[in-house]
Amino acid sequence: MRKPPLEEAKRWLDQAREDLIWAKKLANDGGYHIACFLSQQIAEKALKAFLYSKGEVQVFGHSVSVLADRMAQYEKSVKEKVSDWSILDGFYIPTRYPNGLPDSIPAKVYNKKIAQEAVNLANDVVLTVSSILNI
Repeated sequence: MRKPPLEEAKRWLDQAREDLIWAKKLANDGGYHIACFLSQQIAEKALKAFLYSKGEVQVFGHSVSVLADRMAQYEKSVKEKVSDWSILDGFYIPTRYPNGLPDSIPAKVYNKKIAQEAVNLANDVVLTVSSILNI
C-alpha cells in the first residue's frame, strides 16, 4: 500500500537532506566530482518529494530541469529558480565516467569551487521544497 502523499514526500526529502550532509563534506574535503554528482541527485530527490506531495504516483526521470519545470506548474514562485537549478543536470554523467570528458577523468576536472557551487544549488532546492511543503 502506498503511503499518503505528504508522507512519501517526507521520505524523499529526508533522503535528500541526508545526502546533502555528505555532499557538503565531499565539497570541502576533496571528493569534488562526487559532490557534484550527489548534488544533482539531491535536487532530483527533493523535486520528486515535491511532486509526490502533490499526489503524483510515479515520478520518473532524472532531469532536474524537467522535474523543476513540473514543480513550477504547481508552484509558480519557483519559476525563476528553474534555470539555475537546471545547471545541476550537467553533473549527471560527466562527473562519473571518464568518457564523459575529453582526455581526462572526473577526479581531475572538478574542483572545490565547482563542487561548492553545485552543493549550494542543491541546498537551495532542498530548502525551497522544505519551505513550500513545511516539512
